[in-house]
Amino acid sequence: MTDIRICPVCGEKLNSSPRGLFCSRGHSFDRAKEGYVNLLGGSKKGSLRGDSREMAVSRRAFLNRGYYAHLAAGVASALPDRGGSLLDICCGEGYYTEQLSAVRPEYKFFGFDISKEMVRLAAKRRCGAEFFVANLGSIPVEEGSVDAAIHLFAPFNAPEFARVLKKDGVLLSVVPGRDHLMGLKQVLYEKPYPNDEAEPDTRGLFTLTDKLRVKKTVTLTSAEDIGTLFQMTPYYFKTGVSGAEKLKELSTLETETDFIILVYRRGDRV
Repeated sequence: MTDIRICPVCGEKLNSSPRGLFCSRGHSFDRAKEGYVNLLGGSKKGSLRGDSREMAVSRRAFLNRGYYAHLAAGVASALPDRGGSLLDICCGEGYYTEQLSAVRPEYKFFGFDISKEMVRLAAKRRCGAEFFVANLGSIPVEEGSVDAAIHLFAPFNAPEFARVLKKDGVLLSVVPGRDHLMGLKQVLYEKPYPNDEAEPDTRGLFTLTDKLRVKKTVTLTSAEDIGTLFQMTPYYFKTGVSGAEKLKELSTLETETDFIILVYRRGDRV
């Protein structure tokens, strides 16, 4: 399968070599020792850094313990059987790409994130995917080249997602279900609230074809895992000191995980 990536400078198709990627106009991008390439060009490269190395390592350790393995299995089962190119949008440290590539070998996997530290760890998984650093606002991927894309807990950019997907392409987007992390919120807040299960604004560019719920109660077995989960949520930036301190006192935590997998097909209007 040909590479779906394009030059972030001129938009030309990128060709691959052992040393990196290059286009016909002479722009080239070196391959890091881990195997990824940095396609975050221009002024954006220095101004947008994404997650730190510490957060990337902590998230990798948390996910590797299997707390969200049921979500990965649910996403894998929701993918079409036809294969082709699959893009992991805001792939983080590559956990879901690795899990999916092990059970859906009919796909060629690509994944990107704005955090170089996340992409570096993703590439170290050696799962056969092509990882690259890029900006969600301008994805360096050829128009109409992606057969399927996954999008988990990241900002939704409907025009860019529609641009890169094929006309009959499928997008799987995951949002928190009503009871997601209720056990965590019961520690943080006096009156914990359910999630609203709000669907992203697709701007009429996608048609929702299916809606799947994946639920499981998990038990976190260390203060480190509890802290990492907390940092992975928006509550980390919204919770007062007293709630955060109560969480620090825990060495185990039982909480519901509740995910909604939204299955979209790209519409005709792009």
